[in-house]
Amino acid sequence: MQIQDLGEIDGPVLLFGGVYGNLQALEAVLEVALGLGAAPVCTGDIVAYCADGEACCALFRREGIATIAGNCERNLAEGAPDCGCGFEEGTTCDRLSAAWFAHAQATVSAASLAWMRGLPDRITFTHNGRRYGVLHGGADDIARFIWPRSVLAEHFAQANAQMGPLDAVVSGHCGLGFQQGRWINAGATGMPPNSGRPETCYAVLSKSALRFKRLEYNHKAAASAMVSVGLVQGYEQALASGCWPSEDVLPRALRRAAS
Repeated sequence: MQIQDLGEIDGPVLLFGGVYGNLQALEAVLEVALGLGAAPVCTGDIVAYCADGEACCALFRREGIATIAGNCERNLAEGAPDCGCGFEEGTTCDRLSAAWFAHAQATVSAASLAWMRGLPDRITFTHNGRRYGVLHGGADDIARFIWPRSVLAEHFAQANAQMGPLDAVVSGHCGLGFQQGRWINAGATGMPPNSGRPETCYAVLSKSALRFKRLEYNHKAAASAMVSVGLVQGYEQALASGCWPSEDVLPRALRRAAS
């Protein structure tokens, strides 16, 4: 396991992940970070549903943005046949993933694949006297979905065993931003959290608090880019509607139909 330590971060930290190839959202969240004077730290899955995975990777590489590898980066770099997202075989999410993963395979450059191979599995940093560990899914599985109200004690203990004593864990993968005790999910910047609104999510860690923020960006341009390359499986509509094309990955209690 490769762990990158960022050391002490004095100013605010902008936590984000799930860029999903959404270049417009990535540019918008980095503009927010710049305006705040915040250090951006990403939980992975830079490439996925949207059209511009290669451009997003190039921006990460050019700016030296701190990030771990998500399952999408790991599987692309290893030449795997699918994204390894943890979708159950035969579900709608599983079927829809074939198109966007094929697009990523066809468009992500050799240079970006080489960069992905060198990405760490974990990041650690210290902020305001507290030590944070960043991972993608669960402590035991890069593609494990950790949902709000999950039992997290075991995962937190495993993360501590992997990275040393931690005050909090920052994760991604599930696409929903939340804080539960010492477990923080920064949410997804590239896709709305199935909320019925087009804004996506990031979090800002300051000396006084952790705050989740909604990100407004040019979602129409992002959707148009998807349509132009043939990614029309429903995720392009989700950028505007804020509703995922399928909820089959979600626990029943978190589905919009159940609310």
